[in-house]
Amino acid sequence: MALDPIHQFVITPIIPFEVSGIDLSFTNSALWMVIGAVLSSAFLMFAIQKQALVPSRLQAFSEMLYEFVAGMVRENIGSHGRQYFPLIFTLFIIVLMGNVLGLLPYSFTYTSHIIVTGVLALSIFLLVTAMGFFNHGLKFLTLFTPPGVPIVMQFLIVPIEILSFLIRPATLSLRLFANMMAGHLMLKVFAGFSTMMLGLGGIGLIAGLIPMFFNVALFSLELLVAVLQAYIFAILSCIYLKDTVDLHH
Repeated sequence: MALDPIHQFVITPIIPFEVSGIDLSFTNSALWMVIGAVLSSAFLMFAIQKQALVPSRLQAFSEMLYEFVAGMVRENIGSHGRQYFPLIFTLFIIVLMGNVLGLLPYSFTYTSHIIVTGVLALSIFLLVTAMGFFNHGLKFLTLFTPPGVPIVMQFLIVPIEILSFLIRPATLSLRLFANMMAGHLMLKVFAGFSTMMLGLGGIGLIAGLIPMFFNVALFSLELLVAVLQAYIFAILSCIYLKDTVDLHH
């Protein structure tokens, strides 16, 4: 079971709990969500506790993280997008912690499950729709009619625009889910190869080093992908939220 690459994605209950036939158990996925929330909150609070004029390394890193997300919001939504900064910062941290913590041995990558990434993406979609109508009223529907397009072409363009808008939650969630699952599968497969060869003894000890070197390279690549996917999720959310501020951009 330890060498089964799929086993790492199995959600298992830690504290079983059921209400009226509904399973509300505290699972390994929920545990690592809590760990991610506690670690990120503790780090940020500890980093900015002193607020020194000459920042420490932790304070400098937290300020750099703040400015990074703030710049992302400012560049992709505009000055009016400051209201969305807490949301984008929280989303970025949630996805980043899920991706990075999942690389630790015996951990669980909650962002490798479509239910998690789907809920995050659907939340952005519903917020964009609600805030779009709140800020623009029925004029928000002009989002599907790009300016300068001839009337005849509108019959073709409008359905395409509506479809591309409706599939945003699917593309946003599937991109993150698929990248996390594929990367972790590859890591587990090469680790399994290395373990099996090392167990053979003799020539297997030498042969087992080959997939182990590949695994080190894959781990470095997966760490980069983990950070990059958090960035992509956050920046696409910013681009979608821009529709609530500026309909035609």
